Amino acid sequence: MEEKFLKVTQEGHFFDKHESVLIAVSGGNDSMNLAHILYKYQAFLGIRIGIAHVNHQQRSESIAEEVFVKNWAEKRGLPFHVSYFEGKFSEEAARKMRYEFFATIMRDYQYTALVTAHHAGDQAETIFMRLIRGSRFMHMSGIKSVQPFATGELIRPLLSFKKEELLEVEHMEDRSNSSPIYLRNRVRNDYIPMLEKENPQFTHTLLNLGREAEILYQAVIELTRPIDITDVTVFQAQSQAVRYILLQQYVEQFPELQLTRNQFEQLLTILETKANYHHHLKGDYYLVKDYQHFAITKIQPKTDRQAEQYVIESEGVFQYGSFIFSLNKPLEQATQILYLQANKPVILRGRRAGDRILLNSLHKKIRRYFIDEKVPKKVRDEAVLIEQDGKIYGIANMAISDLSKSLKNDIIKATLYIKMKE
Repeated sequence: MEEKFLKVTQEGHFFDKHESVLIAVSGGNDSMNLAHILYKYQAFLGIRIGIAHVNHQQRSESIAEEVFVKNWAEKRGLPFHVSYFEGKFSEEAARKMRYEFFATIMRDYQYTALVTAHHAGDQAETIFMRLIRGSRFMHMSGIKSVQPFATGELIRPLLSFKKEELLEVEHMEDRSNSSPIYLRNRVRNDYIPMLEKENPQFTHTLLNLGREAEILYQAVIELTRPIDITDVTVFQAQSQAVRYILLQQYVEQFPELQLTRNQFEQLLTILETKANYHHHLKGDYYLVKDYQHFAITKIQPKTDRQAEQYVIESEGVFQYGSFIFSLNKPLEQATQILYLQANKPVILRGRRAGDRILLNSLHKKIRRYFIDEKVPKKVRDEAVLIEQDGKIYGIANMAISDLSKSLKNDIIKATLYIKMKE
């Protein structure tokens, strides 16, 4: 086993760029195998190791396991880091807490790699669990041997090892591994053994599925790399199958998003059929789409879009939103000029439901004007309307109402000059 381990780590170049390595150790047989072999060959591999342990405080044996791992580390002069789970326990909450703890230790103590003891059995179980949960095909690749994590990498050097290949080393037995409360235990102890009666190679078949899924997905990434996924025109020009894969690739950039299959299908439909769109996806994530581009983004604080209106009651230069306004004083490089009634207040404000503007002798809803003119959603949200006497005289740098045009030749009128802020 040790000879195979060294061969796998060297061929995989797992530790070539790492000197300080943190090992996640629970005290069970798998993690103690990993700790044992990395301690024994750390000089050969050119690394220094530290031990990280999480006490989940859910079983009476938890204290004994912590003491066991701590004594093992201290006996060998290895740094020992421990943390304790608090709050309502669940598998997901515990997993999140563990990896947050590992990331903190890596950052605070300058470790560049976290190493965990996942083996081939864990890999097969993970793939099967993802099948049960209805994960998308791209996730059938299972656990990766090396992936970015925290301030460095997460490495799983035992993924090619079956559990029966591991050494007999001193360890603690975790009785919760036989509890049917947890899905992974049911998969490991019930579901897979039952299916292996039908196909003795079932575990091997799962591993092959994972490898083929990973190879296929990597090939797709390489073939579609030149495509600008977020360019709406380019995206919609692809076949339905290619759009599906492109969107999967894009969504993978947001690991916290975790869309269900139905949510993903809804997102795809929006991108295929909708024009300007602002859609809440999940949590803090939104889809923002206009006629040119789309993006998934966390909700952003409002910029300079004004929540309150601004009233101009005298001549001068004023700023509102993204624009500079000047009443009755010519503005250098003005991009729009509106004619208004003299001696009456001018209101600058954002758009409201039901707003209308008189264009070409027709009263048109501003919402419909934006749609017809294909105005991007961000521009719509930041649009500034110029109102006087309850009527819309213009939209800054976009539209001029017939009301303004009719005043152009009047002797008694006010003139509003507009330009974008630099």
